[in-house]
Formats: sequence, C-alpha cells, structure tokens
Amino acid sequence: CSMFAAGCPQTISRERLLTLTLAAASLIAGFGSSFQYGYNVAVINSPATEMKLFYTRIYEDRYGPMSDNLLTLLWSVTVSMFPLGGFFGSLMVAPLVNKFGRKGTLLFNNIFSIVPAIMMGVSEVAGSFEIIIAARFLVGICAGLSSNVVSMYLGEIAPKNYRGAIGIVPQLFITIGIVVAQVFGVRNILGNMEGWPIMLGLTGIPAAIELLLLPFFPESPRYMLIQKGDEKTARKGLQRLRGWEDVDEELCEMRVEEQSEQAEGRLSVLNLFTFRSLRWQLLSVIFMNMGQQLSGVNAIYYYADSIYSSAGVADDHVQYVTVGTGAVNVFMTIAAVFIVEKSGRKLLLLIGFGVCCGACVLLTIALYFQTSLDWIPYVSIVCVITYVIGHAIGPSPIPNVITTEMFRQSSRPPAFMVAGTVHWLSNFTVGLVFPFLERGLGAYSFIIFACICLATLIYIWVVIPETKNKTFLETSKLFAHRNKVDIVVEAGDSEIKETGGESSEQEIKNTFF
Repeated sequence: CSMFAAGCPQTISRERLLTLTLAAASLIAGFGSSFQYGYNVAVINSPATEMKLFYTRIYEDRYGPMSDNLLTLLWSVTVSMFPLGGFFGSLMVAPLVNKFGRKGTLLFNNIFSIVPAIMMGVSEVAGSFEIIIAARFLVGICAGLSSNVVSMYLGEIAPKNYRGAIGIVPQLFITIGIVVAQVFGVRNILGNMEGWPIMLGLTGIPAAIELLLLPFFPESPRYMLIQKGDEKTARKGLQRLRGWEDVDEELCEMRVEEQSEQAEGRLSVLNLFTFRSLRWQLLSVIFMNMGQQLSGVNAIYYYADSIYSSAGVADDHVQYVTVGTGAVNVFMTIAAVFIVEKSGRKLLLLIGFGVCCGACVLLTIALYFQTSLDWIPYVSIVCVITYVIGHAIGPSPIPNVITTEMFRQSSRPPAFMVAGTVHWLSNFTVGLVFPFLERGLGAYSFIIFACICLATLIYIWVVIPETKNKTFLETSKLFAHRNKVDIVVEAGDSEIKETGGESSEQEIKNTFF
C-alpha cells in the first residue's frame, strides 16, 4: 500500500472475493430500487388502451364528452410525470446521501414507492385519474433518487476488481424491470380492464422487500469513515463485505482519499461551471445525456405497442413482440459487461449511436411504405429490435461510466447532479412531446431522433477521448489541451498545477490509485 501513501501497511496483495454479503447487498439494492425504475418506464405501455378508456369514462361522467386532444394531453402528462419526478428526485440526491447515508437514503426512498403504489392500486376504485398522475410523479422521485444512489452505494461497497461488474447491476435491473412489466402487461395476465390497477400497484413489492432486508447489510464504509469519521463501523462493514478480518490496507486507501478531498475542497454545481479545466468534460456529460434520452429510447419503450400496431403486427401478437424486445435488451446489457473492457467506451458509444441512427431512418421508411408491401411490417420490427440492441451496448450504460472517469473526486458528485438533471429533463421532454410529434409527423417523427443520434455521434467522435485503462490523471491530460490548460505533475508528489488563462485560479490536490 506504499504506492498510495506513506504509513500504509505493507501487505501481500490478494484478490478480493465476491462474497455472499457483497453479492446479496448488490442484488437487494438493484432489485429494490433500480428494478422499479425500469418497471415504471414500461408499466403503462401495454394497458394504455384500457387506462385511456378509464380516463375517458371518468371524465365523461364528470364533465361530458372528451375530445381526442384532451385525452392525448392527459395521457402525455401521465407519461411525463414520471421523468418530471425523476428530475426533482435527482436534485434531492446530495442532501439526502449526506444526511442519511447511501443505504439510509435507499431505505428512505421507499416512501416514494410504497405510497404511490397504494395510490395507483386504488385509483380505479376511487374513480380518479388524477391519483394516477400524482402517483406517477412520486414514483418518478423514487427513480430519480435510486438512479444515482444505487450506483453510488454499490460503487463504494465494491472492491476495485469488481467495481465495473457490480456497477452494471443497476442498469441490468432496469432492463429486467422493463421485461417484467411487459410480461405482466400481457392481456391474459394483468394487461386488461381488471388487472391494470394491480399491475401499477405491484411496484411497491420490491420496495417492501428492500425495506425489510437492506437494513441487515452494511452502510457504505467510505461514507462512514470519510464523512462520519466512524472508523469502527467502517471496519466492521468492510470485514463483512470482504469476508476477512484484515482490511487495514483498504482503510488506509480511504484515509488517503479523505486527505485528498480535504486538500481539494468540495465543489458545488455552480462552481463546476466556472472551472476552465473542466469545461469540455462538463459539456461532454451534457451532450451524452441529452443524446442518450433525446435519441428516442423512451419513445420506443413508452409507445412500443402502438409502433408495432402501426407497423401492421396483429393486436394479439403485439404483446409478445414487446416482451421479446425487452428480453433482447436484458441480454445485450449483460453482454455489455464483457464488451466494455475489451472494445473501450468510445467505440461502443459510436457504434451504439450509429446503429440507433440507422434504425430510426429505416423505421421511418418502413412505416411510410407499410401499406405498400406485405413484408414491410417485419422490417419495422427488426428496426425496433436493432435500435434496442444499439442503445443497450452503448448509449444506455456507457455515459455514467465515462462520467465517473472524466472527473476527479471533488468534481464528480456535482457532475453527476448535472448529468441527472439533463437526463431527466430530456426524458420528460420526450415523454411530453412525442405523442404530438407522432400525430403531427406520423412516420417522419423518428427522423428527428435520427438527427439527434447523428449529432451526438459526431460530438463523441470529435471531442470525447477513449478512457479505457486510464487513470484520472491521464484522462485529465487528454482534456487539458482542449480546455487550453496545462497540467503538470510535480515529481514525488500528487499535486496537479493547472496553469494557463483562467485555470491559474487554484492548485488542485489529487490522489490517483
């Protein structure tokens, strides 16, 4: 451990094992939190027709005839409340994780799942579509918190040699949640007039399981030591997570990180925008997250059934095609775990956005000619599945990986807050605008998404470097020229001096592991 700091114990290096405690904590956090994100993305997809009939019946009982435009607006608001809640949830991350801890925030967050689950479950009996809209906002807050906090918790409890694999667990459970919602949405199961309230209410079950089981697992040792100064609890947590008593080396690493943060100071979101040395990293985070959401991925998931129907697939078969598409998403997410360290991050992003762009163009052509040729509907299905494959290997999982690698310790939390804000606002925009685009532009609506994919691809090609197998220092050097700053590492020290123009405002201390 002498490579980290003087005074660290000299121990024989040994591979850290994936213990039962670590695996169980990862699975419970992923299932109890990330699963709900995916489930609620797709849960109102299959029963959309039945829910719209419910909206219409309730409205007409109160006020009289309901116009198609009003129904479209109400449904768009219902869909968009989820990402809007996600936006507000992402703004709550920093204060909650500092007050309650990582595990504590995940437990607290279950309030925003169990309460709306009950609300949605009783909405039909109560005769109120407003309850559904409000509940979608609350469950969106749950997703906004969990999408950040689960990754933070798992990243802090995992050893270095498993951090990448465990870091993909949240995205994997998101895709599994989507598939489960699609399976439940089959008309013979819950996707019918009697079953849709139950289907919406089931989102509270994973939260209840997490609420019961997660308290038995350790809080993040890094949080306990660095932020709370409780070395005794941190040591006990590490011993459980690692499966052995001798955790002095890892505790030493945490102390070095703590010293580094004290020297570096903490950055706020506002401070982040004033640093010349972080300018292009910040722009890259914004462009990647905008591209990720505005590329049309949630339009595909939110409105998959209607896309297949308009493509000519028989109504009885649409639900099964949708489930198959979700299964492909799960499989490709699993594959991404093994691909990312071989091919690199940038290549997967380029391939992913390129595939999505091509799929959107071909889907537009297929939808335009769907009544002219008998085989065109099958082309539409292939386009949707191809899009899902492209997004699953690059645009979905990679931006968070690169965000972690582009920023140093003090700037990473506000960077993720910016990323989350852009992510959820873009998600909200697509959910609100796409139904009107579909009605106004028809088959041409996906051309807009194709253009966004192409623009994002060009930006990544020109600006974003490959970060695979690079330290934070090496990545900072890659951006230094573009930011017009010089980063000089003094011999025998970990000090980085940023000079050149505005960047001379400070010296940044950092420790590279």
